[in-house]
Amino acid sequence: MALIRFHPAGLSTLLLILLILLCGSTVAQSTFYTDLAHAAEELTAQRVRYDPSYFSIPYPNGDVPADRGVCTDVVIRAYRKLGIYLQREVHEDMRANFDAYPRLWGLSRPDRNIDHRRVPNLMTFFARNGVVKTISHEANDYQPGDIVCWDLGRGVTHIGIVSSRRSTDGSRYLIVHNIGAGQVLEDCLFNFRIIGHYQFDGSQD
Repeated sequence: MALIRFHPAGLSTLLLILLILLCGSTVAQSTFYTDLAHAAEELTAQRVRYDPSYFSIPYPNGDVPADRGVCTDVVIRAYRKLGIYLQREVHEDMRANFDAYPRLWGLSRPDRNIDHRRVPNLMTFFARNGVVKTISHEANDYQPGDIVCWDLGRGVTHIGIVSSRRSTDGSRYLIVHNIGAGQVLEDCLFNFRIIGHYQFDGSQD
């Protein structure tokens, strides 16, 4: 077998190219998640009343009335600002892999009006199509643009987006979520038991 020999200058150039490609990919990812965090923060300027009602909405990019919403709608609306439509993404994944999703609502087939607005479904979708990150009590493990899910007790789950803004003491990032008071920015990362931690940029489909 012939050995391939690289001239030192050529090897240095190759390594430089690889480094640039790797750094470029990392920067692009970092920019996406920062943009997602900023998109979520922008939602806090929108007055929204907490309303878990079932709505019949258009497809593939429907939304409940602009002045209504729940925790999942924060995530859906933030992603929409970046051109990713979770209604369509979740529906298509559920249609192709229905048995992989929770059977908590007695459904026999996907419902594109509501499936993407349920926390357990989003958790399944992000785990299947995104990056599952560490669940810990270390604030530095949670970065802007991360998706976090909590167990509020008695079978109630919750979801939010890690923002780019830090707590008053600077030790952790604030969360954009809707737990009943509208789309707000709060220091609540460790207020409840964390059961999910994800990243999703639309490229893992």
